[in-house]
Amino acid sequence: MTDMRRTLLWMVFAVSLMMLWDAWNKHNGHPTVFGMPAQTSEVAASGAAPGASAVANSVPAASTGVTPVAAAPAAAASAAVVAPHELVTITTDVVKATIDTDGGSLVRVELLKHQDQEDAARHMVVLDKTATHTYVAQSGLIGQVAGQGLPNHTTAFSVETPARVLADGAAQLEVKLASQPVNGVKLVKTYVFKRGDYAIDVKQEVVNASAAAINPTLYVQLERDSSAPQAAQGPAFMGGPQAYTGMAVFNAKGKYQKVDFKHLDEGKAEFEKSDDNGWVAMVQHHFASAWLQNDKVTREFFSKKIATNLYATGMLFNLGEIAAGQTKTFDATLFVGPQEENKLKALASGLEYTKDYGWTHVMAAPLFWLLDKLHGMLGNWGWAIIALVVLLKAAFYWLNANAYRSMAKMKAVNPKIQEMRERLKSDPQKMQQEMMRIYREEKVNPIGGCLPIVIQIPVFIALYSVLSSSVEIRNAPWIGWITDLSVKDPFFVLPALMTASSLLQTWLNPTPPDPVQAKMMWIMPLLFSVMFFFFPAGLVLYWLTNNVLSIAQQWMINRQLGVTN
Repeated sequence: MTDMRRTLLWMVFAVSLMMLWDAWNKHNGHPTVFGMPAQTSEVAASGAAPGASAVANSVPAASTGVTPVAAAPAAAASAAVVAPHELVTITTDVVKATIDTDGGSLVRVELLKHQDQEDAARHMVVLDKTATHTYVAQSGLIGQVAGQGLPNHTTAFSVETPARVLADGAAQLEVKLASQPVNGVKLVKTYVFKRGDYAIDVKQEVVNASAAAINPTLYVQLERDSSAPQAAQGPAFMGGPQAYTGMAVFNAKGKYQKVDFKHLDEGKAEFEKSDDNGWVAMVQHHFASAWLQNDKVTREFFSKKIATNLYATGMLFNLGEIAAGQTKTFDATLFVGPQEENKLKALASGLEYTKDYGWTHVMAAPLFWLLDKLHGMLGNWGWAIIALVVLLKAAFYWLNANAYRSMAKMKAVNPKIQEMRERLKSDPQKMQQEMMRIYREEKVNPIGGCLPIVIQIPVFIALYSVLSSSVEIRNAPWIGWITDLSVKDPFFVLPALMTASSLLQTWLNPTPPDPVQAKMMWIMPLLFSVMFFFFPAGLVLYWLTNNVLSIAQQWMINRQLGVTN
């Protein structure tokens, strides 16, 4: 009975690790044990430039239900001269951004502090617009009257400021673009890029040079296709570390609401559509973009399918009446960058949820908080992981000590159990009764040694969630050859050490009386170790440290009880 329980627990642990390994492969776009559906050809095919109907549909409808017509530059004031098309590249210390004068939209953002894990020679690119991929940030105006054209993200803009590079010592760089007048109305966008910051202030001035008052609605939106970054493909492990790629809407009424692309395809997307607070975002593994407006201003939220494999999410703000000859200004913030949890919290309420731990959030969030504090003291994420394990082992010290005492006693009574099994092998029922009698007399708990394993599994999953979801650990070095704790050990040194520690721990454990089970107890660690060869170095470091501390504690307890191996 005892051997069967132990075997079942090892089987549960083995299946858990197999699923964990499978999920990690999915996160990195590798073939998996259970199979990973390939991206359909529709993603690549439909990533090309959208047709005219898609462009018109990409302009959101006003709250009144009016579907505006995209205003072409030629339909603007008669004498206006259309500015030449230009892709304006802006460089700061942390981003290299591209603004398209067609619409004044942000069409590319390269993060200069983050490497592409598929190609270390390149920087990570979040927003991008190519022949096969669309991911852009847009804004514009919608007229209140049906058919009333106003400047939007299809209107031609011209750049009015010369600076393209953040100057040494400068705190910020302003880039101003003005639209061609549309029915006498001009939209002026000013992007403010700040040193060391991924949040871009966007000031939009509506200049009404027409002869009549207008009542426009301003929209901000993120538009992209559904193709996920290669490293983020595949579902999360048991709902834990999320590799979610899709939209998110946050407001006080609905809190954090994910809007899947497939739900938009099926017409089943549900979220709170109006509030006086909140933001919209596009989320992917480690990175996000979001339109933010932290003032208490009424807004409407939308998420929709524009065309095949092309989607948009955004917010609508009614600007009220703007009299002829008057100007009204609207301020918003566009965030495009890494999901650094503490910085996201400071930007907007709930923005930290774009770093989604799934069902492990209750345990993962405090683990990251503690890990972050340790990193603040030690200055290295690898040493912070080791310190975290030491603290967890200290918290579970007495529980582990009782378990190891039980295992030591099991090891001490093993010769008596072996003799009894040999003597009563022809009478299984009597053998079981005699075994229970020995356990009672020796005060041995036959399943007590398995308890630490059961308790550590949820901690292991939660830490996996922290390590796989935390961009802070991405490209973070430890020592020597470990230059990135979020990817596997390039020389497999840590997995090899973990294999050795697992075998040593098996040697310290009581040997099962059944020879077959005894062999399995040696085979299991080897099978687990194969999986760990493909786990991120940070996770292997956690488990190796845990093994070393467990071995030290178990060895000391064995010595205290006089148990030898």
